[in-house]
Amino acid sequence: MDLNTVLEVRDARRGGAWRPGDAWLGGGTYLFSEPQPHLRRLVDLSRMGWEPLTVTPDGGLEIAATCTIAQLSRFPKPAGWAAAPLFEQCCRAFLASWKIWNMATVGGNLCNSLPAGPMISLAAALDGVCLLRSQSGALRRVPVTDFVTGAGRNVLQRGELLRSVTLPARTLAGRTAFRQASLYGLGRSGVLVIGALDPIDGELTLTVTASTVRPVQLRFALPPNAEALREAVEYAIGPDEYFDDIHGLPAWRRHLTFRIAEGIRRELAEETHR
Repeated sequence: MDLNTVLEVRDARRGGAWRPGDAWLGGGTYLFSEPQPHLRRLVDLSRMGWEPLTVTPDGGLEIAATCTIAQLSRFPKPAGWAAAPLFEQCCRAFLASWKIWNMATVGGNLCNSLPAGPMISLAAALDGVCLLRSQSGALRRVPVTDFVTGAGRNVLQRGELLRSVTLPARTLAGRTAFRQASLYGLGRSGVLVIGALDPIDGELTLTVTASTVRPVQLRFALPPNAEALREAVEYAIGPDEYFDDIHGLPAWRRHLTFRIAEGIRRELAEETHR
């Protein structure tokens, strides 16, 4: 879509003061998908030269905000990453064409902060931490579970930039279980729940996204029984936190959240007894 209110596209390497009507431009798949009448200038990140994916010295993974979904999907995961299948599962949750895969960025998906954003699901479930940079150059780190605060809302301040997301080695080495549900066969995620087992102490983490307006994460020192899991989910997610839109009513999302969470509990409980 033509953005006829945009008067300038500026290379982000040139710096300059942030002003009203500015927006960061990554892949642009959202920005150019609908009218943006409030925008006057796009600050293009495509020439920043950030390495899309970097294995950190301790075995974790740093994902640049400009990394595309295609790059994330194709990245050769080390053999020791038991969580490796989760990357492809979340990439496929986009249900997008190859053209979108080659343009849409991980950072853009997080910054849009939509409940069905599968990169939010991936990064939150693997205990990702966002690196944010202000206009003054100051850096701060925020867990992905705290970065998204509601449907389309996050903690970014005026002119602040999401530079990267880092996934720790410990969670990448743990087993995961993935469940997704949609109203339609090829529809947007209505519920997406990911379970993860800590490879050292066996802690079970359950991360609920898509059905809720923000990521909700539950941790269990030991895998719970069905009753304990249900009580924990009911306590953690208030009735007003289930998302309501054309892709699913809150009551439907709530029902499937409980059902899918139980399926993940059973799957990962079997893993601990093998």
